[in-house]
Amino acid sequence: MRRLLLLFAALCIALPSLAQVVRLKLDDTIQPVSEEYISRGIDYAAEHNAQAVLIELHTPGGLVTSTRAIISKILGSKVPVIIYVYPTGANAASAGFFILESADIAAMAPGTNTGSAHPVSLAFGVAQTKEDDTMKAKIENDLAAFLRSYVSKRGRNVALAETGVRESKAFSDQEALSQNLIDVIAKDEQDLLSQVNGRTVKRFDGSTVVMKIAAAPITDYDRSLKERLLGFLVDPNIAFLIFAIGAIGLYAEFNHPGAIIPGVVGTVCILLALFAFHFLPIRYAAVTLILASFIFFALEAKFATHGILGIAGIACLALGGMLLVDGPIPEMRVKWEMALSVSVAFGLITVFLMTIALRARRNKVTTGIQGLLGQTGVARSPLSPTGKVTVMGEIWDAASLVPVAAGEPVVIRGIDGLTLRVEPVAQSVAAREVVLQR
Repeated sequence: MRRLLLLFAALCIALPSLAQVVRLKLDDTIQPVSEEYISRGIDYAAEHNAQAVLIELHTPGGLVTSTRAIISKILGSKVPVIIYVYPTGANAASAGFFILESADIAAMAPGTNTGSAHPVSLAFGVAQTKEDDTMKAKIENDLAAFLRSYVSKRGRNVALAETGVRESKAFSDQEALSQNLIDVIAKDEQDLLSQVNGRTVKRFDGSTVVMKIAAAPITDYDRSLKERLLGFLVDPNIAFLIFAIGAIGLYAEFNHPGAIIPGVVGTVCILLALFAFHFLPIRYAAVTLILASFIFFALEAKFATHGILGIAGIACLALGGMLLVDGPIPEMRVKWEMALSVSVAFGLITVFLMTIALRARRNKVTTGIQGLLGQTGVARSPLSPTGKVTVMGEIWDAASLVPVAAGEPVVIRGIDGLTLRVEPVAQSVAAREVVLQR
């Protein structure tokens, strides 16, 4: 019994040393994939009784909906959350500022910055109406109120934090620390854990936690394969490129049925692009422009417009690509270089393929029975009106309304079953000359 008690006491002493800090790395735009990753990471930390969650943050911003979801998860976390803008040179701009301020402990590395959280609306030179200004004001007020709702409970500088939303103010690490926007400046993770160790943190629900993490090992929580794949696909430039490749593949399959490979590749690419678009804010007007570009490409190949419709198609596709994703930051929009290069290449390839297809359909059939029409042959026997003719090395039954002597050349004008309807070449030439004279 005494040995059991000693063993239990030893375990009680050893258990604290097994505490861990779960580290998540958010080095990307804020979008649904980031939201899922952070949510799973916080749940993992809670399930494994971690002492803290350390989120290393470096982001230019992202979607408001995903930002709200991440902040909601942080505020409701059972495990204290430390958000650390790291490494040196990193920033937590726009949505990153909102996330940083939601942390139980907000920290920055030397040489980092945060702020510039004013909501962005894309106008692209279009005059703003009074309704647009009203909507912008409503969005700004809503985000400012959202920020105040948790910054005040974290005991940070509410008025200054609000200027990051209303006036797009940005702050260096020293400015953020001196004006009570963050709690710590640390050069690396170990320095951060040392400074935070022993602090009493007031949780969002009002409870307090004493941080004992100085010697806690840091356990990385990596993204799943699905999250890495989606993170690659939701890049608007990648999604748009995959969509264009898919469209070319399907078009090639439609014009050359049975090729199989272009159809399979095109279908897979289109499905991947649509899946990525599901996670992005898509403009339906831009989709209409892209569809219009396909129509222009088809018409350019069908009618001789000397490239006018082709240029119109390229312009529609480029403009549709640039406007396709209504991202709040440049990193979440299709770059004009990508849109233009894809549009020009797509337009040229599409017009080229369609031109070949239309020419092939207009060409005279040269194989099978239909390929015999217009061909010349030689009468093997007199046709009066029926007999035998030799055409392309084959002997056929033939009939002529005009008597034809053996050895006389004939031209095929029709086919009745397995009998050719022919006429003398001399008569055919004479008839053509009469038409030309008229």
